Order: sequence, then structure tokens, then C-alpha cells
Amino acid sequence: MAERVGFIGLGAIGRPMAVHVARTFKTVVWNRTRVHAEKFAAVEGAAVAANPAALADEVDVVVTCLPTSTEVREVIESIAGAWREGQLLIDTTSGDPAASRALAQWLGGRGVGFVDAPVSGGTSGAEARSLTTMLGGEDRWVSRARPIVDTFAGKVVHVGPVGTGHALKALNQVLLAINIQAAGEALAALVKLGVSGQTALDVINASSGRSNVTENLIPQRVLTRAWPRTFRLALLDKDVGIALKVLQDSDVPSDATRVAKAVFAKGRKALGEEADHVELIKEIERAAGVEIT
Repeated sequence: MAERVGFIGLGAIGRPMAVHVARTFKTVVWNRTRVHAEKFAAVEGAAVAANPAALADEVDVVVTCLPTSTEVREVIESIAGAWREGQLLIDTTSGDPAASRALAQWLGGRGVGFVDAPVSGGTSGAEARSLTTMLGGEDRWVSRARPIVDTFAGKVVHVGPVGTGHALKALNQVLLAINIQAAGEALAALVKLGVSGQTALDVINASSGRSNVTENLIPQRVLTRAWPRTFRLALLDKDVGIALKVLQDSDVPSDATRVAKAVFAKGRKALGEEADHVELIKEIERAAGVEIT
């Protein structure tokens, strides 16, 4: 019998993910702002649950896509006695590995499986079904989660036990953060020395310093001065904080990550909670007294 799926969290990335799930599985949705769930259901033919417990009562698998592990824990605990043995939670939140391990243990005591399944690729990847998804969990639960994850992901990798998906996502995010900061500083210096931003990128992108930041984000957002808001700087700051904790808990040097955390926390305070992650370069430009063009 086909799985019945509940999807909790219809935000910027959760909504397009849920669209793909609902087009393959019988789906029930819940969102803190109910009107978003109702609009989704009207278009995609899903049902709307009155609350998370009512959602869990109707489905076999629950998918969460929320801002942090704190919200995931709150929602999952609110379901309380509605959990049934044999159900599965797939958490696509960019979460905290330690919190995920604790949540998996809590659910396991009720006979419920847990797979952490954070995604990379942004809203465009979610819309195009091309997200990269990192799965952490036991083989039996991962095997059951995969057909659901396959509806919105282009690449799915079982990376290890519970929590390793979230750890890999966080450490990937800190590489993104460091690349944004380093590229912004390098380009600001080169522009002040008389090299145009485009010329500098032409050389860097044919050399060893290239990255997704220099090949795509800066040409599309900084040189154009478009600054689209697709992923909040505040969320990247959160992810860098998770990565820092992973490194510290693993007794691994964390010098670069500690610097990135300080820089992004400062940028978040200056630019506000709605700023896009690439807008950190605005703060670098302001401090340098130059515009990267």
C-alpha cells in the first residue's frame, strides 16, 4: 500500500518540496500560518490538518521542513500520543546533529523511525526537483524514506548514522560562508587597485580560487547589483554556528569557522533578519569604501 505522507512547514523551500511529494503521494499538510496550508491544498489537492497531532494521526510518514531543530522538537513533542509504532519522521530541516540524535532516541522509544535529510540547492533546486539530499539514519528507515525524498531531490546519498546528514549539511554551509567572505574581501581589494570585478572573476574562474560563489553568486547578484533574496543570511549564520559546534564536539580545529561565525553574526546584526546570505558582501564593500562592479 502506498505511503500516506504528512508535510509540516510550507516555507520558501518547503512549499516546492511539498508540491512534488503531493503529486506522488496522498498528502496532508500543516503550517503555522494556516492560510498557507489552505492555499497549498487548494492548488495541489492535499488535505489540511488542524494541528500536527491530527496530521500524524492520518499518515504513515511525517516530513518536517522548519527553520531550526528547536521548532522540529516542539512540533514533534506536540504530537505526543498520536505517534504510532512503525511511523517514520523525515527531517529536512538544516538541523543540529546532537538534537537530531536526541530526537531519534525519543521517537525510537515509541517505535517511530527517524531520518535526517537536509537539502542543498535552494528554492530553485526545490522547484526543479534537483536538490541534493543527505540522509542520516538506519538502513531500514533510509530505504523507506528514499522514495519520498526522490520526489524532490536530484541526488540522494545515505551518508551515515542519525545526525550525519545534518553534520554534512552544516559543514557544507560553512564552506559556502567562508567562500562568500573570502571572495568579497579579495574582489574589494582588487577593485580598489583598479581591476574591474568582471576582469578579476574572469581570471579567478579560470584559476584555482574559483568556487560556486565566484562562478555564479557574485556574477548574478553582486556585479548586477540585483541582490535577490533566496536564502537568509540569518539562516546561514545559524548553520555556521551548528558547524562550529560539530567541529568543537569532534575535537577538530575550528579557526576558519570561528572567524566566519563572528563575521556572519556581525553582518546579520547590521543587515537584519531578512537580508540574503550574499548581502554580507555589502558589509565588506561598506567597510572597504568600494563597490564591486
